Amino acid sequence: MERIVRSRLEPQTGTALEIARGQVLRIIDPLGEQVSDVLAFAAADHAEWLSSGRTIDYANTIYLTTGHLLYSNRSNPMFTILEDRVGRHDFLLTPCSRDTFRILYDHDGYHPSCFENLSRGLAPYGIAPDALPTTFNVFMDVEVQPSGELRIGPPRSRAGDFIDLRAEMDLVVGVTACSAEKSNNGRFKPIDIEVYEEAPSADGP
Repeated sequence: MERIVRSRLEPQTGTALEIARGQVLRIIDPLGEQVSDVLAFAAADHAEWLSSGRTIDYANTIYLTTGHLLYSNRSNPMFTILEDRVGRHDFLLTPCSRDTFRILYDHDGYHPSCFENLSRGLAPYGIAPDALPTTFNVFMDVEVQPSGELRIGPPRSRAGDFIDLRAEMDLVVGVTACSAEKSNNGRFKPIDIEVYEEAPSADGP
């Protein structure tokens, strides 16, 4: 089980990388209570992207965990969740942006955002900001209230928790250490990412 990538995203940053079919992306919360926004595009055609709508529709749940497939807008599997140490993630909310902080936080100045970090990371692949879909918000805790209102709670992840995603096609993937205060219990922390040639053992490489 060879690990071919290991890197740390500092708080409020992001990156993009290529992952081949069959490789496993492990997203780790090293300190706990930190969200990571994840999106993906087919390497062969960037018009095919990770779809929240298709994934929720086919899984018939908003709470995706071990064994679930994450689908593209063309209904092709992009990821399989091999292992999930947290069990609560969000596929409902779009990546935070400058407008997020202006509208929801009443913040008019500059603020780092997942949208900016994803846009910057994906630009070398020719993926424009307007092409960014709703992200898979790893470790984010969103509950739907009886009224339909969404309640964002502190992430349930503890230090060292992770989720393993196996690529079902060659992908370009964007990953962040989320920049929104409300999503991360008011404190920004890093995210670690690792890529394996095949599924790692349950306790690590």
